[in-house]
Amino acid sequence: MLFVVLCEDKPGALDVRMENRPRHVEFLKGLGPTLKLAGPFLGLDDKPVGSMLVLDAPSAEAAAEIAAGDPYALAGLFESVQVRRWNWTINNPDA
Repeated sequence: MLFVVLCEDKPGALDVRMENRPRHVEFLKGLGPTLKLAGPFLGLDDKPVGSMLVLDAPSAEAAAEIAAGDPYALAGLFESVQVRRWNWTINNPDA
């Protein structure tokens, strides 16, 4: 099952994001085929203000557990995190 993880950064937390980015990227690479896609949301100044992940996980709880292990989450970067079930309908390479 696919789940989208929507993360909003705390205001003024760009330094936290940048300090933890190398560990975050390594964490994502380590997820292998569990991670379908990922990337940051950008503000009007083109600087990151949040993150989106699409995870292939057995449940919303499992997806939330994966997201909680992200170095960004562990560093307290996020103001909010939502996990939502998602159906990849258009341009799904696995369809």
